Amino acid sequence: MTDPVLLSPPDVGPLEESYVLDALRSGWVAPAGPHLEAFEREVAQRVGCAHAVALASGTAGLHLALLALDVRPGDVVVVPTLTFVATANAVVYTGAEPVFVDCEPATGNLDPALLDELLRNLRARGRRLAAVMPVDMFGACADYSRVLPLCAEAEVPVVEDAAEALGATRHGRAAGSFGRAGVLSFNGNKIITTSGGGMLLSDDADLIARCRYLSTQARQPVSHYEHTEVGYNYRLSNVLAALGRAQLRRLDEVVARRRQLRERYAKLFAAVPGVRLLADDDVGANCWLTTIAVDPAAAGWRAADLAAHLGAYAIETRPVWKPMHLQPVFAGARALLTGAAQRLFENGLTLPSGTAMTESQVVRVLNSIEQFLEGRCPGGMGR
Repeated sequence: MTDPVLLSPPDVGPLEESYVLDALRSGWVAPAGPHLEAFEREVAQRVGCAHAVALASGTAGLHLALLALDVRPGDVVVVPTLTFVATANAVVYTGAEPVFVDCEPATGNLDPALLDELLRNLRARGRRLAAVMPVDMFGACADYSRVLPLCAEAEVPVVEDAAEALGATRHGRAAGSFGRAGVLSFNGNKIITTSGGGMLLSDDADLIARCRYLSTQARQPVSHYEHTEVGYNYRLSNVLAALGRAQLRRLDEVVARRRQLRERYAKLFAAVPGVRLLADDDVGANCWLTTIAVDPAAAGWRAADLAAHLGAYAIETRPVWKPMHLQPVFAGARALLTGAAQRLFENGLTLPSGTAMTESQVVRVLNSIEQFLEGRCPGGMGR
């Protein structure tokens, strides 16, 4: 049996082992300790934000950010329809209503022109617009040069879902730094991992203090357990923070390797008709997952055909996120759509992009794709 090639597995080694061992030997194994505090400082410095609070997941960060912005039942929060469900779920946790907006076909990121239209429509209806939550898809930042002015004009705060984008930049500014709050994910498949975890970032000290308080069960600062409101058990452990610190030290290396892999994919598909890479001209992307979009009419094959072929060789792929407006849990939700997200879901495919892949595994993936393409686009391959 051939060992499987996974989409984006954790990439850990001796450095991570040494940091985790240090945390264990220190006795700090709870959601407090020197590695946790250092991890918050180091991520904030890397992203360029004044403050950070480390949490059990990126989803927890989105939830707390919305709560700190006083998002409540009856409010509306604008969410891209092309995203992982956590973005929309965090809105529902607050009792607010997610309203979905479609994406740009070239990047999969929120479409600023549609956002402008949606914000105007919602304001005209008298709904309280509590937040806009752009998502930096597959490690490429949304077009904040257009998104932020629209939100400022509408007087609505931005919560940046940068779960997939640590290490990415746009016009020299780091992912996670664009909104009133930004949120990163350190899930097992992300650019760096703490096994499970996330980070909420902001220049707003009061917002961070509020989120830190809520993340520790909203415990009052007294010697006994005193609670005046409902809180959450959302803090990251010191042990997992130690793992994250080691991973953070390798971030530039990891981003560079993923970019190199994307370049090899780009060269392979360059002459293949009907195939393009999402955000292929974004030099600031972290290339978390290389994603192709296939035009079946031009290519003569479907993304699902390539997925099936690679699957037969134990090579993992995955479709692009199924849009939120098509999810049964959000049936009937309001949305402003062009069909772009649905077309990417139907015709898109994420390819193995992890830095834990050996060179032989990379060659195996590329050779398997070439084998698939033979006869379908003669003379169209090369790397």
